[in-house]
Amino acid sequence: MPSHLRTALAATAAVALTGGLLTLSAGSAAAATPLAPGRADADFNHDGYADVAISSSHAYVSGHKNAGAVSVLYGGKSGQRTATYTQNSAGVPGAAEADDYFGADTAFGDFNNDGYDDLVVGAPGEDVGSDKDGGTAAILWGSASGLKGGTTLKDPRPTKHDNYGAPLEAGDFNGDKRDDIAVGTTSGAATVDVLRGGFSSTKGGGAGSYTVSPAVWSGKGSGIKNLHSGDVNADGKEDLIVNGYAKNDDLDANYWLPGSASGATTKGAQRLPAGFITDIGNTDKDGYADIVTGLEWDSGIGHAHKGGTALIIHGTKSGPTSGTIQTFTQDTAGVPGAGEKNDWFGSELDLGDVNGDGHLDLIVGAPGETVGSAKATGAVTVLFNKADGSGITGTGSVFLSQNSAGVPNEDEANDGFGSEVHIDDLNGDKKGDLIIAAPWENGNGAVYPLLTQPNGKSFKGSAGVYVSTVGISTAGTPVFGHNMAD
Repeated sequence: MPSHLRTALAATAAVALTGGLLTLSAGSAAAATPLAPGRADADFNHDGYADVAISSSHAYVSGHKNAGAVSVLYGGKSGQRTATYTQNSAGVPGAAEADDYFGADTAFGDFNNDGYDDLVVGAPGEDVGSDKDGGTAAILWGSASGLKGGTTLKDPRPTKHDNYGAPLEAGDFNGDKRDDIAVGTTSGAATVDVLRGGFSSTKGGGAGSYTVSPAVWSGKGSGIKNLHSGDVNADGKEDLIVNGYAKNDDLDANYWLPGSASGATTKGAQRLPAGFITDIGNTDKDGYADIVTGLEWDSGIGHAHKGGTALIIHGTKSGPTSGTIQTFTQDTAGVPGAGEKNDWFGSELDLGDVNGDGHLDLIVGAPGETVGSAKATGAVTVLFNKADGSGITGTGSVFLSQNSAGVPNEDEANDGFGSEVHIDDLNGDKKGDLIIAAPWENGNGAVYPLLTQPNGKSFKGSAGVYVSTVGISTAGTPVFGHNMAD
């Protein structure tokens, strides 16, 4: 819901939609040299192919309900392989326990500067000593063989908050060429802990920490809803985007917190339009990164449109509020379909270079979309950049559901296809491939890697990735694919 004043109803709706997930934050990542004018893909084994971390935070592990798991889809020229990690995996801190929700959010970065991307994984339901639901997070270290071993991420303020470890975000907020880690709590404290880069297998606290407190509500059902990062004003320091319920009007809002020599700061912070899911990249070749926000609501808040909205807030030297805003809905010229109530268009999105022309394109999920007689089966739309790279347009957009050519499986009610979406070059052909989740497929969840074909506008997947593929139990409702870090 867009309003903090309706949090009880919002919580009920969230449980119905997510199966009770603590968070559906889009944890994505920080900072290496980009292949296109956005972030680079994660590469945990440094083989040159993109890897994708896929969460199942409600998975049973050794009989423990909601213990949680993270699976990695490792890219490769001739195909992908998978591996699954839990708190029972060798070298991973802790132990799988009921209601830990390991994998509720994830983020990647090269946290120890060894050339391999690492993955930080939150377990916000973890009991820490006598602190029930205090929460924790762990860094899983990249290596030539993939993720291997882990180190507990230090909580700088234990007992001062619950559910530490979600949401998560990585970024170089002070421009020192080291990835920092920002940690929020989705219910409770409205304070973000930022751990400075300088992590190692024996140094889970990095080079110290600080806090930032944007003007959003704290308390049960409030707190920090989402985090994202990118250099919007092109000053060489990544900025932090924080989502929560604004104190001045109780509505959902994003806040831009600029990076500085001392890190992310509320000094000069700017309020942006609502939307829980954001991505950041230079969509128009002007040298400034743009903020893309998905606003899934039909009404009740600024920029809302029946069926949902995707906004591109263009960056400038003085920050995003000085830039223009592009609006895309299913009623925008060239965009397939039509805006219908509860489509949730914009509830998930991602930027990436789909057709390999060097310009960022946009994929938008609409997991509530009804296709034919299949209610809430879900769909996605791919919006391409103009040929000259001057901006994303509705012209030539592509609509995909599970009944589309090249997409495995078929449209079924309540699959939620498009609940999580990513663009990553899995096979090294310089074209971004589509990775699309349907977390309620067959009651367990599924993820569909669709390779972009040579024409740059069609997509083909040979098979889905299912819980049986990655060795996750089908007990309960794993919600496989509810979150991905790429």
